[in-house]
Amino acid sequence: MLRRTSGSVVCPSCGSLVGVNDERCYTCGRANPGMWGFAPLLRQFGNDLGFVPLVTGACGVMFVLSLLVSMRLGGSPLNAIMSMNGYTLEALGASGALPVFGYGRWWTVLSATWLHAGFLHILFNMMALRNIGYGTVSIVGPGRTIIIYVISGACGFLLSSAAYVYLPALPLLHGARLTVGASASIFGLVGALVHYGRRSGSRMLYTQMMQWALIMFLYSLFMPGIDNWAHAGGFAGGYLTSSFLNPLTREKGDHLLIAAVLLLLSALSIVVSIYQSWGRIVG
Repeated sequence: MLRRTSGSVVCPSCGSLVGVNDERCYTCGRANPGMWGFAPLLRQFGNDLGFVPLVTGACGVMFVLSLLVSMRLGGSPLNAIMSMNGYTLEALGASGALPVFGYGRWWTVLSATWLHAGFLHILFNMMALRNIGYGTVSIVGPGRTIIIYVISGACGFLLSSAAYVYLPALPLLHGARLTVGASASIFGLVGALVHYGRRSGSRMLYTQMMQWALIMFLYSLFMPGIDNWAHAGGFAGGYLTSSFLNPLTREKGDHLLIAAVLLLLSALSIVVSIYQSWGRIVG
């Protein structure tokens, strides 16, 4: 049953038992603690979310879809596996200065984080996600982790797109005309843990995450085709989002609801991109 209409549920704010139809929690005063009967579903969704498998699976599905679209457009499967062509990525929701400012496809800042330009690209990103994703969920909670992940990616791609249009290109730092990948969101998780380490007083976590961020950023500066503005924007977005969500407090049902909405918006952004490109894909 997706929605409970009777009985008791746990208040998302304080953890007290309340009636599913109560207008206010008698312990903490939260309005509509039953969340229209969806509180039990959201709590189970948060506890059993499996953040890393969720992201890995979604990125894997989009990578396979990219391969199919590339072959549909006449591309070689082997070439697509190693380096996806920009035409295919653009059709599925790639971000960057061209889609955002050229075509007005502003929603691609949400869809691009689920796309990858090749097998090595997705492999390295998913390995990095596995290394940091589980720790982030255990520290800040699954709902807040998803919020940080999605918003960080959007911040990174928006900054990269704007940098390409409005900022001069530097030798090792420049915006992107077309950009995809989960690395901006992964940098956001690092930024969130840096903030948590600083706020909580965990010098070990703070130092470790700062070192990791610095090493990854310096490494990517000298790698061809890396969108470093997206990395910088993702890190800043993760740090600021963590500051707003205050990870030192208990995660609430509101966070799970916002996370679900952001995932839905991300899926819709991909659907809209495919819909707008459908004629070219099937034509």
